[in-house]
Amino acid sequence: MIWLKKRQSIFVLLVALVLVMSLVVVGHGQTKKPVKLKIGLPGSYDVTSKDIIDKFIATHPHINVEIQEAPWGDFTSKIATQIAGNTMPDVWFQENAVILGYGQRGVAEDLAPYIARDLNVDEYIDGLFSARTPEGKVWGVPHGINPVALAYNKTVFEEAGIPFPTDDWTYADLIETAKKLTVKEGDEPKRFGFIGAYAITNGWFPWIKQAGGSALDETKTKSMFDDPRTVAGLKQLRQGIEEGYFTNVDFNKAHGGDLAVFASGKAAMHFMQYSLQVNMQNQFPDTDWDVVKMPKAVNGERYVPMVGNTWLISSRASKDAKEAAWEFLRFYLSDEVQDIVAASGSTLPVKKSAYAVVENAGTKPLNKKAYTEGIAEGGVTLDENATWNEWRLLVQQQVNESVVHGKISVEEAAAEIHKRVQAVLDENK
Repeated sequence: MIWLKKRQSIFVLLVALVLVMSLVVVGHGQTKKPVKLKIGLPGSYDVTSKDIIDKFIATHPHINVEIQEAPWGDFTSKIATQIAGNTMPDVWFQENAVILGYGQRGVAEDLAPYIARDLNVDEYIDGLFSARTPEGKVWGVPHGINPVALAYNKTVFEEAGIPFPTDDWTYADLIETAKKLTVKEGDEPKRFGFIGAYAITNGWFPWIKQAGGSALDETKTKSMFDDPRTVAGLKQLRQGIEEGYFTNVDFNKAHGGDLAVFASGKAAMHFMQYSLQVNMQNQFPDTDWDVVKMPKAVNGERYVPMVGNTWLISSRASKDAKEAAWEFLRFYLSDEVQDIVAASGSTLPVKKSAYAVVENAGTKPLNKKAYTEGIAEGGVTLDENATWNEWRLLVQQQVNESVVHGKISVEEAAAEIHKRVQAVLDENK
């Protein structure tokens, strides 16, 4: 009996020990039992720091991580087939608009409950919710944010004897200064004041926003290209190109692209996305340049277009894999990792504490607060919704024909854009 009681006591102690270990292993809101997690990395470690992935694996030994990596194009081509066959990763990232489309199709998990449970949203910029729908669902969290600022070639301004741009500039200031900086030799342009782009982020979108217009309404279900303010913004961009104080796409292409035109001083100003600072450092290290915040709109507000890639969690993953995927995203959004993202220079983090790393980098442009404070003040997405890629291409075609090449009037183009965009929106209600 004594021997039996001892065995029973030992058994009780072992059970108690197991329970204690379970309590240690199971953390607040997290599962710590062994679980498999497949992470998709489009662009491989050229886009996502390997240091981040290695740190996650080292600090989360209970998660058996499998990495699916490929060049960006190969990955995005393959993911469609994987989704159809239900073999996609548990967590991966793509363009924000694509993630919104996945959410509408039921591919992406709604992260709003996870965020409410585990994050202090006050520690993050509003860009944390780039993938939020008007109904409040959140289909993903940012891999990084890429906003726009007004870049200026300091050498050109100094040679022309014109003061540098400031954060108090309006678009009217930009236009008037662009005219002053434009130099022609006969009928041929020697220097332009500003790079006239026809892409969305640094081209037509900021021009319509500053004029009080937009692409879509707040519900993202109605086209706003019939709004006179949207038309007015497009006409300002067109006028700059037509009258020759903005470059056009053909000129930019003929002279090596937007960055080459800006770096060489053939154009004095440029709406430059944050990621392009890396290209400027690598390709044109001797150019003397800096940035200020995007100019203020007609209503005195500032609108800073920003685009980014977004992580999602597969809605079809197992419950355990979803929790493990969220644990990875919490890690990605932590102070340590957001500092790594900040140091890369290729994208902005979304955690406010990491902005000190950005602002103190000591590399051109020195005034990185134009980006960080700019999006804090007026960061806006590109009116993205689930059909963004579809209607955006329709807009680009018409903008190219009317704004860039003047084949039809801006009014005609806007009317055609409105009709086509609304048709896409109506088909996908």
